[in-house]
Amino acid sequence: MTTAKQLKARVRARMARTGERYAVARAHVVGGALDTGPVVDAGWTLRGGTDPDTAALANVLAHRGVTGPDGPLTEPLLFLVGGGLGAGYILWEFAHDDGRVVTLGFTHSWQYFDRRLATTVDRLGLDVAWSRTGGAAAAAQALTATLAADDPAIIWPDRYHLGYWNLPPFLDGMGGGPVVAYAAAGGRVHVDDRNLAPLTVPAPDLDRARARVGSYRNTMLVVRTADAAVPADRLRAAVRAGLEADVDHLGGTSTSFALPAWRKWSRLLVDPRAAKGWPRVFADRRGLLRALASVWEGVEPAGMDGGHVRGLFADGLEQAAVVLDEPGLAAEAPRWREIADRWHALAETALPDDVPAIARLRTLTATVTGAVAEGDAGAAERAAAAEELWRLRAEHADAPPLDEGRLAAVLAGMSGHLAAIHDAEAEAVARLGAALGR
Repeated sequence: MTTAKQLKARVRARMARTGERYAVARAHVVGGALDTGPVVDAGWTLRGGTDPDTAALANVLAHRGVTGPDGPLTEPLLFLVGGGLGAGYILWEFAHDDGRVVTLGFTHSWQYFDRRLATTVDRLGLDVAWSRTGGAAAAAQALTATLAADDPAIIWPDRYHLGYWNLPPFLDGMGGGPVVAYAAAGGRVHVDDRNLAPLTVPAPDLDRARARVGSYRNTMLVVRTADAAVPADRLRAAVRAGLEADVDHLGGTSTSFALPAWRKWSRLLVDPRAAKGWPRVFADRRGLLRALASVWEGVEPAGMDGGHVRGLFADGLEQAAVVLDEPGLAAEAPRWREIADRWHALAETALPDDVPAIARLRTLTATVTGAVAEGDAGAAERAAAAEELWRLRAEHADAPPLDEGRLAAVLAGMSGHLAAIHDAEAEAVARLGAALGR
């Protein structure tokens, strides 16, 4: 008989191999045989999710009894309402510590922490309350009062200070996506970070995490609407507005925040002359493994942020086709799933698992993410995995475990994948615009 420990190991191994999120990998491993339904903790149902922003809002609306005219407001549909997909690439260089950091954006307005959620609730006509309390004590009191009133709150804590991601000190203050705080007891706050079992944080740690990042210090979003259905005409307008904004956004000319970002990145991966070309920036190979790992973690859902979300967008298109009575939208969904496969191929190329050290890095990353999904019960396992993970990454900080020939092949392969992704997404966006009559 398969033990719980063996099952977890198999799920995490699949996550490392396929890049899937915990819930998806688990469903494949168990085939639904052990599916007993979602866990309910302190009256809150842990439904999981993919994208931090829309999963948080979808789970809050489900808890508050807010639906569409014909059923739940699902994460894929809300993802479209908020503007859907994005495209972003930036390579930061920091002189103070010789840091080279790759930043990827896969969602609309990814560079603004609150814009997608603000847009989504506005388009749906929801009654919400935003709070941006400056002082930590006042912010803690506001959250305590909110939870005491049985109202869940969407908050933006720094991941390092949350603790359960077990990040190293040099990531202190790097921020993170939103989570839902839904209950407090015994000096700990229960949070929903797309986990499937209860996950709690000491209240003082959560207070520090909320106050750490200046640009969104102590921000809190509370949905006041309850037990209501968004009218059909408003939902249709919201979905169409989100799709039209996505087409306009992706079709822009920015080489950092629209589809041209992929074409630029493709060229920079192999250009030794450009100031931001990878052969030049990483000529000494220092920090290159971190950059490659950032690509894998950013693209694959097995990372902290939900991945490229092209599959989520495809699901949203199928649901939008029903809401808008536009079958042509559903016909575009397979195209975006093919693009999702292209992104997976890029991630596989960036971090090839036939190299033992890299395979171990992927396994440890998936173990941490999977143990977060398992809630407090996974604390010891994720702490041990994170300790080994960051030790391994430090061991190869000066050079990835790839010889010169293999490294050149990795960068060339990534470049080729990105060029093809750019062309495929440009065509898909044009077709989507045509389906919307734009």
